[in-house]
Amino acid sequence: MFKALRTLFQKSNPKPPQAVTKAQTPKPKSKVASTRIGELGEHKINIQLDQLPKECKSLSDLLLPNPKSRTGYAQIDHIVISPYCLFVIETKNYNGEIKGGRTDQQWSVSNRYKMYNPLKQNYGHIKAIESLIKGVAAVKFISMISFTMRCRFSIDPELRKIHSDELVVYDVELSEYISRKLISLKTGTHEPPISAAQVQTIYDHLIKANITDPEIRKLHVQRIKGTKA
Repeated sequence: MFKALRTLFQKSNPKPPQAVTKAQTPKPKSKVASTRIGELGEHKINIQLDQLPKECKSLSDLLLPNPKSRTGYAQIDHIVISPYCLFVIETKNYNGEIKGGRTDQQWSVSNRYKMYNPLKQNYGHIKAIESLIKGVAAVKFISMISFTMRCRFSIDPELRKIHSDELVVYDVELSEYISRKLISLKTGTHEPPISAAQVQTIYDHLIKANITDPEIRKLHVQRIKGTKA
C-alpha cells in the first residue's frame, strides 16, 4: 500500500524546471571581417579590369610621389590606360546612403558621419599622375568613384551620366561604364589620341614610379591616420 502511494506521488510530481538558456548576444563584426569584405570588393573590380579590351592596360594599388599631398604620396586604387583616356578609380567600402555634390567639400554616409569628397580626393590623384607622364601625350582623365551595392546614392544626377568626366558607379557596373565611356569617346574620332606606344610608355612610367617599399607604405598610412586624428 505504501509503495503504491509513493509510486502515485512520484508520477504526479511535476518535472523540475528546465534551466533557461540566455540568448547569446551577437558578437560585433571584427576588423578582419571588414578587411575581408574590402578584399573581396577589390577582387571583384580586378576581375572586371581583366576583361577590358586588349588595347587597355590596368594597374592597381599604386603609391606615387605627390609633393602636394600632406603625406607626400598619392595612393591610387586602380588606373586604366586606354587609347582615348585614363580612368583613375577610387574605391569606397561604405554601407548606407551616400549624399554629396560635385563641389561639396564633404559627403555624408547615412547622415551619420562625413567623408572627404572622393572626387576632390581623386583630383589630387590625377594631378600626381599628370606630373609623372607630362610630355608623353595629351591625356584626358576620367575620374571614377566606385561604391559597393550596399550603398544607395543621393548625389548630383550628372555624376551618373556617361557624358560626365566625373562618374560615381557601383562596383558591379564599373567595366560597363568604362566600356560605354570609351564608345562615347570613340564617336567622331578617326584616330585615338593616345597611340599604342604611348599607352605602353605611360604604363612603364607609372610602374617605375610606383613605391613598393613596405616601410614607406606603412608610413603613408600612419600619416593619413595622423591627419584624420
